[in-house]
Amino acid sequence: MHLGVILSGLFLPGRRALVFKSYTVRSNNWKTSKSIIKIRVIMSSGVVGSQNEEEETMTARELRKELRRLEHASKGSGRTSARTEEKEKILARLKLQEEKEKVILDIKSNITIKRKALKALDDQGDERMALKREIDELNSRYESLTGEKTYTKKRKRASSHQLETDYTRPENILADGPSADQFEQWLPRDYFKFEVVHESTKSRARVCRITTPHGVIETPCFVPVGTNAAAKCVSSEQCKEVQLMFCNTYHLLVHPGSDVIEAAGGLHSFMNRHAPIITDSGGFQVFSLAAATEDEDGPELKMKRVRRTGKNSEKTNDKHANNGQLLTVNEHGTSFRSYLDGSIIQLTPESSVAAQKKLGADIIIPLDELPPYHVTRERLAASVALSHRWMARSLAAHLKDKRKQAMYAVIHGGVDRQLRSHSVEYLTSLPFDGFAVGGSLGKDKSEMFHLLNFLMPLLPRNKPNHVLGIADPDSAKNLVPLGVDTMDSCNPTRVARHGTLFVSTANDHDNEDAHSAPSSKDGILRIKQGRFQEDFRPIDPFLPVDTLPGYSRAYLHHLFKQNEPLALTLASIHNIKFMNFYMADLRKKIMNNEI
Repeated sequence: MHLGVILSGLFLPGRRALVFKSYTVRSNNWKTSKSIIKIRVIMSSGVVGSQNEEEETMTARELRKELRRLEHASKGSGRTSARTEEKEKILARLKLQEEKEKVILDIKSNITIKRKALKALDDQGDERMALKREIDELNSRYESLTGEKTYTKKRKRASSHQLETDYTRPENILADGPSADQFEQWLPRDYFKFEVVHESTKSRARVCRITTPHGVIETPCFVPVGTNAAAKCVSSEQCKEVQLMFCNTYHLLVHPGSDVIEAAGGLHSFMNRHAPIITDSGGFQVFSLAAATEDEDGPELKMKRVRRTGKNSEKTNDKHANNGQLLTVNEHGTSFRSYLDGSIIQLTPESSVAAQKKLGADIIIPLDELPPYHVTRERLAASVALSHRWMARSLAAHLKDKRKQAMYAVIHGGVDRQLRSHSVEYLTSLPFDGFAVGGSLGKDKSEMFHLLNFLMPLLPRNKPNHVLGIADPDSAKNLVPLGVDTMDSCNPTRVARHGTLFVSTANDHDNEDAHSAPSSKDGILRIKQGRFQEDFRPIDPFLPVDTLPGYSRAYLHHLFKQNEPLALTLASIHNIKFMNFYMADLRKKIMNNEI
């Protein structure tokens, strides 16, 4: 039962005006606890003579809002003629108010222009006096229309999070950061060792070993994403076979905060993981969540914002309506609103590194900008240069406080090969410990593979590399021959939560029979389909180890159909284990020069 109670406005001449505000209240007195009563609560404001005085103060925006309210209230209402008459009155007032606000806007613009012209005049002659008279006349008109004595352009408040160093935008926006001679020479780290175990004679594929303070990583390696210091629906104990876990600085800054995690002893202690961790700078989430694009929590966070700010939400708070919003991007860095409470968070190259130092990951990434795929080359070139300057500052901050952490640079340039080459040339001249390939890699997989086929040979072979955000089985099969060492993606766990499981393809095996053959030719098993209701086989009979011992396809099908949370956990565990076995098989084939 949903009951909307709207109290009409009540104005008593000579008494205190009654101004309405909307509140949403949960009713516990009705038969269903989900009943919602919307009550326009009467609040007290100053003394007025009539309703008309209150109406005259309404802006065009408020009038449009009132018009929408009337249109919504008139649906299903029998008072059609009365509503129509009221709407016509508001439309007439809206037209007058819009004309008035347009005049005010023109006056404000003219005042600003004439003040600038006045400031530019050095002499005290007639021209200056004439300008002053014109400004005074405009201010008089402004006062008569608004009630304010003079128009003063509001200045932006200086941020309370100003950097100690004032980084100004260079005259040449295409300028890179400082040159290599301003940094110390790169030397192998005793806490971060990289060695090539075997290079295939058939392709650029290679098996390598990366030694970190928290363990060894054998590559090629799949890196699952643990957005909030946890792979979705999977515990650290269930992920102990994962060689390298990816955590997102952005989300951990929003909650619980880097200080809390540092107090817990760093990410490894906080999430009870005793194996290598890599963290990003937070930049990817800032830009991608602003556009609601690919991120483990992208769509889910978008839905959270909708639930918190939607018209039918149980808790509506206009102050947080733009949570998650990207606010500024400049030479300093970027600022955005927390998607939890709307507070403004500043992210700069230095603050990103400082946060990652507190998180304590084995591999960290410098701050970079992520422009969308469809931008002009000029805009893309400026973005690459800005990322280079940010990464140089990040590197300088990192080298002052290494803390047994390695830092990977991020190669940018979109699908522009010249910009990608330039990015490789500049970043490889600096003392980074490895290189990640980021930014837009193309509109589809075909364009991505063509770009990486060009790009990977440009990277140095004596340092590890990483491809950001791409790591499904099909992509891994194509990336490994190009020489990719590690790759992360939230795709395997995300699709698992929607009932899509990775399995061996039928073409991978000989001597199959009807009883044991996988039910997929493309390596995908959609467990929600009805054909699995009585399929009691393991999820993938051809893997060397059963990913979910004792659990059948029929059982997993049942869990998904009944919306049991356990379904999400088991499916995620399976896809993670499948990717681990899949990458181990690729390493074996490289060692045998089969890839």
